[in-house]
Amino acid sequence: MAQDTISYERDIRPLFRPRDVGSMRRFFDLSSYSDVQANADKILERLEGGSMPCDGAWPNDQIELFRSWVAAGCPA
Repeated sequence: MAQDTISYERDIRPLFRPRDVGSMRRFFDLSSYSDVQANADKILERLEGGSMPCDGAWPNDQIELFRSWVAAGCPA
């Protein structure tokens, strides 16, 4: 795997804090690759809209990282 490839475990999973995982658990599990992959479009929509996480929007660079991961097909 190329070093510049975005991966869920290395790049995306660390973006979700324990608080985020807990607050979203009733909808999907942010600590689970398969759940985040299955809901990636919904998550991206909420991140772009600023409604996720609930305590304040992510910085643009984190949203762009997530967007790039989704565009790349959500690699593990």
